[in-house]
Amino acid sequence: MNKPVVVSAETLTEPVVVGDVAPAAARAAGPAYVVLAGISFSHFLNDTMQSLIASVYPILKDTYALDFAQIGMITLAFQFTASLLQPVVGHYTDKKAQPYSLAIGMASTFFGLLLLSAAHQYLVILLAAALVGLGSAVFHPESARIARLASGGRYGFAQSVFQLGGSFGTSMGPVLAALIVVPFGQGSIAWFSSIAFLAIVVLWRIGRWYAPQIKAKKTAAVQAHPDAPSSRRVAVALAVLVALLFSKQLYVSSLSSYYIFYLIDRFGVSTQAAQIYLFVFLAANAVGAFLGGPLGDRFGRKIVIWISILGALPFTLALPYAGLYASAVLSVIIGLIISSTTSSIIVFAQELVPHRFGMISGVFFGVAFGIGGLGAAVLGKLADHTSIEFVYQVCAYLPAIGLLAVFLPELPRQTR
Repeated sequence: MNKPVVVSAETLTEPVVVGDVAPAAARAAGPAYVVLAGISFSHFLNDTMQSLIASVYPILKDTYALDFAQIGMITLAFQFTASLLQPVVGHYTDKKAQPYSLAIGMASTFFGLLLLSAAHQYLVILLAAALVGLGSAVFHPESARIARLASGGRYGFAQSVFQLGGSFGTSMGPVLAALIVVPFGQGSIAWFSSIAFLAIVVLWRIGRWYAPQIKAKKTAAVQAHPDAPSSRRVAVALAVLVALLFSKQLYVSSLSSYYIFYLIDRFGVSTQAAQIYLFVFLAANAVGAFLGGPLGDRFGRKIVIWISILGALPFTLALPYAGLYASAVLSVIIGLIISSTTSSIIVFAQELVPHRFGMISGVFFGVAFGIGGLGAAVLGKLADHTSIEFVYQVCAYLPAIGLLAVFLPELPRQTR
C-alpha cells in the first residue's frame, strides 16, 4: 500500500496514476497544506452557494405559495443531478483525470445562481436548483481525489480538512440568507455569483498543480494486501457504509431542510432567529466533520463510525421533547457527534476499493446528496399530512441504524 495505485485492467485501457495512496517520498514530506487549504476553501465556497437554496426556502414558500412537498421537490431537483452524475464523473476521471473540470463545473453553479435570482416560475426554480447540483456533481469526486493526493499519507486528516470547508460553507448559507437575502429579497442571490467566480479562479490554480501529478502508464493489476477482505466482504461492507451514510445524512437533511419551520411552528421565533439557530447546528456539524478524520487516523475508522452514529441516538431521541434553548444545545451535541463519521466512512470506502477512488468518492458523495434530496421530498410530504414535530419524532430513531457497523471488516493496519 506504499506504492501509487494503478487502475485495474478489468475495464480500462489507459489508466491514470495519480498517487492516490501516497508514496514514501510524499509521506515523508507530509501533507501539501497549501493544496489542502485551497481545495477546502473551494469546498467552502461551493457548499456556501449550495446551502443558499435551502436557506431561501421560507422566501420562496411565502412568495410563490408553495407547500412543503413542493419545497422538498426543489431539494430533490438540486440533489438529483448531483447524486446521479457524481458516480459517473468519478468513474470517468478514474480512467482519465480532468484537472480543469472543477473550474468548468463551477460555471454551472455560477449560472444556476443567476437563474435562481431571476426565477419567477416554479419550473425555472427547479431548473436553477438542478444547475447548482450539476456543479456539485463535477466538483466533489475529483476534489476528494486531490485531497487524498495531497494528504501525505494522512488520509483521514486530509479528508477532514476537505470536509471542514464544505461543512462551514453549509453553515454560512443561513447566516448569509438572514443578513442579505431576507432583507433584500430573491434578486440578491445574484450577488453570490461573485463567490462562484472566485471559486473558478481558485480551482483553476489547483488544476495547474494537479495536472503534473497525473501520470499515464501501461495497465498493471492492483496487488491486493494478503489480509485484505474478500470481494464478497467488500461488497457487504460497502452496502453497510451506504446504510450508515443513509442514517446520518437523512437525519441531517431533516434538520437542514425543515429545522427553520420546526422552530417557527413550535416556538414562534422569527425567520431570522431561526436562521441563526440553524447556523449553530450546521457550525457544530463543521467542527465534528473536522475532528472525525484525525480521530479515525489515530484510533481506527471503524470505532469512530460506531461512536459517531450510535452516540448521537440518545440526543436525537430527546430533541423533539426539548424546549427552545435545550433544542439549541442538543442540536450542537448532535451535530458534533453525528458529523464526525463522514470522513471515516468515505476513507473506509476508498480503502476497500483502492483502485476506484474517483468512482467510490462519487458514489458516496452522490448517495449523500441523493439521500438528502429524496429524504427531503418524502419528509416534506409526511409533514404536509402530519406535522413537522411528527417528522422529527420519526427521524430521531435513524441513528439506530449505526448497529450495522458490526458487519464492517477489520482493514489491514497499513491502509489506515
